[in-house]
This record gives sequence, structure tokens and C-alpha cells, in this order.
Amino acid sequence: MESKRALRIFSARNGAATVTSLTRQRSRSSPLARQRAGVGVMFVAPVVLLVVFLLVLPIIEAIYYSFTNWNGLSSQWVGLATYEQLLTSPVFWRVLLNNAVLLIAIPFAIFIPLSVAFLLNQKTFGWAFFRSVYFLPTAISWVVIGMVSIQFFAADGLLSRGLQLLGLPGNQQGFLGHSATAIAAVAVTFIWSVFGTNTIIFVTGMATIGTEVLEAARVDGATGWTTITRIMIPLLGRFIQFAFVTTLITAFTALFSLIFVMTGGGPGYGTTTLEFYVYQEAFSQGQFGTGAALGVVLFLIVFGISLFQLRLMSRDTSPM
Repeated sequence: MESKRALRIFSARNGAATVTSLTRQRSRSSPLARQRAGVGVMFVAPVVLLVVFLLVLPIIEAIYYSFTNWNGLSSQWVGLATYEQLLTSPVFWRVLLNNAVLLIAIPFAIFIPLSVAFLLNQKTFGWAFFRSVYFLPTAISWVVIGMVSIQFFAADGLLSRGLQLLGLPGNQQGFLGHSATAIAAVAVTFIWSVFGTNTIIFVTGMATIGTEVLEAARVDGATGWTTITRIMIPLLGRFIQFAFVTTLITAFTALFSLIFVMTGGGPGYGTTTLEFYVYQEAFSQGQFGTGAALGVVLFLIVFGISLFQLRLMSRDTSPM
């Protein structure tokens, strides 16, 4: 009896699955379904073609020209010679070191806005005003930020005067005149420039957390620090992930104007990043093949770090 009953159940389920499959096949092959699919392709095709022509093809061309000696007019195939030259160049490794310094600055560019967002989320007196003030750097262009930073880190700038008032020696040549202090000044300016954007991202993320969750934590006796570390930060995982990726992309691909205005990549190669090095090799030196190779290296580094971070965050956070 049990075997017959199990057979009937299996047959019913198998029959239902077969009917469902046939229904889906008929719906897909119906004229209305084909018409809808055609309309969808018609709307998507222009966007796909635009992405292909403006993104995919330039990437393929950059990869091809990275294996050539290209002067902008003619190219000669050299294979891996350009990459071998880069790997043996001390300037290339110095440029990577500068990018590593900016990479170290990214946690500060995340932690500081996150801390300020926690304070703004308490909605203390004047929180709306300070939220607007903190967002102000985002509305300023990189050129203006660079000009302000030059005055701030100059020999008679605000930073040197502040150190002298505290009884500490200032910098007689300015903080942008030495390689170590210049790259640190660029990193500090970078952190300040993305401060407003990341703060707004985290404030927006905290607004999505239900008040009942925080109230339940208080009822259970959770302290403020426990609430932040055990409840709010895990719930903000996707927002932290988004802020990290955008900050990383900014650090590697959006600081050209800032470096051009502040230091011009100097002193020496003290503040030259991969992005700025592409400009120097391709447009200043006319070595477009080397510039293409540097662009490929930059793309692989940003893609690899972003992929690693996305996988790491997908394991540690739950979908919101």
C-alpha cells in the first residue's frame, strides 16, 4: 500500500512538472512572447552597442597596443618587452609604492566618515547643518581642492602655523617639497575629498535600519558600543562595501587633477600614481605603448582588489 501511494505521489508530481514545463515552452514559443522578447532586445541593443563601442573595444585596443611600440601613428609588435621593461624599472615600483600609500589611506576614508555618520544618526542639535557642511567637499572640483591644499601645506600655510603655535617646528620648505610628506599630504587631501560622499552613504544606510531593531537591543541590555559593532555595522555591510569600492576606484583612477595641481607628480616621482604615470609616459613622453601597458596593469590591480573585496564582503554580510 505504501509503495503504491508513493508511486501515485511521484506520478502526480512528475505529471505536474511535465505540465509546467510544457506550459512554459508554449508560453515562450507563443507569438506574444516572441513579440515581447523582440521589443526587449530592441530597447537593450542601443545600450549594449554603446557599452561595446565606448568600453569593450577601447579595453581590447589598449591590451593590443600594450604589446606594441606605438608612437600614436604607427605601431610595431614587441610582445612582452614593454611589460618586462616595466617590471625592471625602479620608477614603476616607486609608482606602485605611491599607490600602496593611497591604498593604506582607504580604511581611514571609510572609518572616519562612518564614525561621523554614527554621531549624525543620533540627531543631536544642529545635525542637519553639519550634514550639509560635511557634504560640502563633494560639491567642490578637484582643481579647487588642490589649490586649497597647496595653501594649507605651504611653508607659511595653515598647518605650519598651527604647528608653530603648538611649539612644534614647522616645515620651512612646505610639506609638498619632500617626497615623504608630499605623498602624505596627497593622501590626507584624498581622505578629506571623499569624506562627504562616504558620510552621506553611511547616513543613508543607517536610515534604513528599523528603530525597532535598536530598541530591542536596548531592551536586551546592549551597550552603545555593542549596538554599533554587533548590529549596526553588520546591517551596514552593503553600504560599507559600496563605499569601499567607490573609494578604491577614486584612489586609483580619479586623482589625476588633484596630483596635477598639487605636485605635478613630484618631487621627482614622489607623488606619481599609476594613473598619472600613464599620462606622463603616453602624452608627455609620447610612449603610447608603455602608457597602454600601464593602463592594463592599473585595470588588473583595481579589478583584482575589487573582486577580492566583493567576495570577502559577500561572505561576511547578509543580503539586506
